[in-house]
Formats: sequence, structure tokens, C-alpha cells
Amino acid sequence: MPSARESLLIAAQSALAAQPWATVRMVEVAAAAGVSRQTLYNEFRTKEGLGAALVARQVDGFVAGAADAVTAARRSGGDPAVCCAAAAVWILCRAREEPLVRAALTGFWNSRLPLPEVPPSQVVERLCAGTLDALSGSGEAELRRACETGLRLALSYVVAPPSEPEAPARVAAVVSALLAGAPAGADRRVPPQAAPSPP
Repeated sequence: MPSARESLLIAAQSALAAQPWATVRMVEVAAAAGVSRQTLYNEFRTKEGLGAALVARQVDGFVAGAADAVTAARRSGGDPAVCCAAAAVWILCRAREEPLVRAALTGFWNSRLPLPEVPPSQVVERLCAGTLDALSGSGEAELRRACETGLRLALSYVVAPPSEPEAPARVAAVVSALLAGAPAGADRRVPPQAAPSPP
């Protein structure tokens, strides 16, 4: 059973999906979570605190998901190029689906969304660090630099999204090329679980 804090964040996320953040009311979030308004204020102090915690929760899940994409690719026998490409594709596809994450990465906020407590640069650093940590033991500094470059390339597509549906596959191909020095003979196809859904 989720804690009161988690229930409140889930309720706030549902409210945000239905209306702009400016019109979300704390009393309604508390009621939807099944807790008192005082409990909500004890957890988050203010609506701004609730909003910042909601953004942080979404970012935490996003960072963990990118690392999970690397882990899944490694378990499927992928070399570092495949693993980094899988993370890049996951980043690009998931950021398209989640407005809060996209705003946290780009710094482009609108009145529909709550504001974060950290700047985009810190979010990007966390994302790169978490993804590279999932590649631990698979290369020297040069390889890690190539991986980070590939991830930042994917993030550039988040900042300026292309209209072509094949963009994730293109990013995966370029990221794999960046890591052309990875061990020979490994399968460099992006694992199926990392590939985007067909339009």
C-alpha cells in the first residue's frame, strides 16, 4: 500500500493530467489521495512544494528508466554501443510522452506545469551519470565520453523535436557510430524493447 506521500503525488499527477497546475486545488488532491488536507501540508508545506516534489518524482523515474534500458540491453548481450543507443532511444521516446520530464530537461515551462527546484543542467547531469553508471565495467574514459556525447545528441532532439517518426532510429544509428570502437563482433542492433513503437 502506498504511503500518504506517494498517494498524494499520484493524486497530484492525475489532477495535472486533467487540468493546468494553476487550477489544481490542494483540498482536491488531498481528497483524491484519501488523506486530510493537514497531512498534505505536513508533507509538502505549500502547493509549490507539492509541485516541485511531483517534478522530482517524474525526473527520478526518467533517470532510472534510462539506466534500466542500458541494463536490459546488456542482459540481451548488447555491447556498449547497443546499450548506449538503447538509452538514447528510450530518452527520446519517453521525453516526448511526459511533459514534466521534457520541461525539466529543456527548461521550457508553461502555466500548465508546476515548477522544479533544480535547473535543467542538473537534470541532464543526473541523467548522463545514471546512464553511464549502468555501463560500469564496460569501458574506459574514452568510451564513457562517447556514450555521454550520444546521450546529449538524443537530448538535442528533445529540445528541438523533429517531425520525422524515424528520428529515434536515426539517433540510435548515430550513437552506435560514435561508439564504433566498442568490442568487435558484438550484435549492435538496438534490442526490441528499446525500439520505438511504430507510428
